[in-house]
Amino acid sequence: MNVTNSTVCVKFDESAISDFLMSVYILAFIFGLIFNVLTLGPIWNQVQQRNVLGIFLLSLSISDMLFLFTMPLWINYYRHDHRWTLGVISCGVAGFFYYSNMYISIYLLCCISLDRCLVVTYPLHSKSYRTSCYAWAQCATIYVVVMALHIMVLVFDNLKDVHDDINNNRCYETYPMQKPVALFNLLRVGIGFLLPLLMLTVSYWRVLATVGQSPGLSAQAKRKVRLLSFGVIGIFSICFAPYHIILLARSLVFYRSNDASSQGDYCQFEQKMHFYFSCTLALSSLNCVVDPVLYALVSNGVQEEVKLCWRRHKRTQTNTDCALTAFTREKYNTNLI
Repeated sequence: MNVTNSTVCVKFDESAISDFLMSVYILAFIFGLIFNVLTLGPIWNQVQQRNVLGIFLLSLSISDMLFLFTMPLWINYYRHDHRWTLGVISCGVAGFFYYSNMYISIYLLCCISLDRCLVVTYPLHSKSYRTSCYAWAQCATIYVVVMALHIMVLVFDNLKDVHDDINNNRCYETYPMQKPVALFNLLRVGIGFLLPLLMLTVSYWRVLATVGQSPGLSAQAKRKVRLLSFGVIGIFSICFAPYHIILLARSLVFYRSNDASSQGDYCQFEQKMHFYFSCTLALSSLNCVVDPVLYALVSNGVQEEVKLCWRRHKRTQTNTDCALTAFTREKYNTNLI
């Protein structure tokens, strides 16, 4: 990757953008850590009871936690006005967990959505597929495939290319874009965003249509299904869609500027889009905050266990174990519908 023209193509002026981005990452780190830690215990109880939804939630929480552990590195990056002071390897590792978490989260959201669709539309036929072993296999496959692809990108694209040590130590902000990177970006938009979005839309359209026609479900149960459906679409619309839309636009503009006469227009476009692209990238980090709130706290089993743990903590005023009695587990061990 060519980095010698970075400062010519895109200038990184010191401005309030760094403080704004740092604030977003700090808030995401604090609330993401609190919410994930708060729900980790109850989710684990669901996993021990072979709850399929609990397995997906645990896998989602692990991915979020791995990303959260690298977030202080990004906070430090923006505190120094887009200057990476921690070396080449740490830059590659931080970016690896950043982008791996993004697409692991996207595909785990798809798994949860498809699982909810099977439960509602095919409650009897789906029993043979909704097993803990099958759920673990899906999660492991997503982890392996996503991480393997990002490792390949780091290896074949040269780890040093993500760290621009010539022009003020930029991390994952080297310009102009190169053809392999532009091609990989188009694949990320198509396979990593548009395809999952299509799967989510079809799944929840089926769920909402089935639930609306079901006389056996209470108004509260139908409300919970709608909350889940619109919540997932909301995550994609707010956290992931803006980033992928700008990423697609950047890649297409790059392909239209192959000749030397168009390089100036391309660099002007990158300069104008840099602020918005940085903001949408920071916005995508908020998924680690929204994931546990949306799924864990609308799930009957997890929600009630969190409430009971909190009540017990308030009574004793000590950090006692939040283990529930067998009666309580049996009462609240229900799937999200």
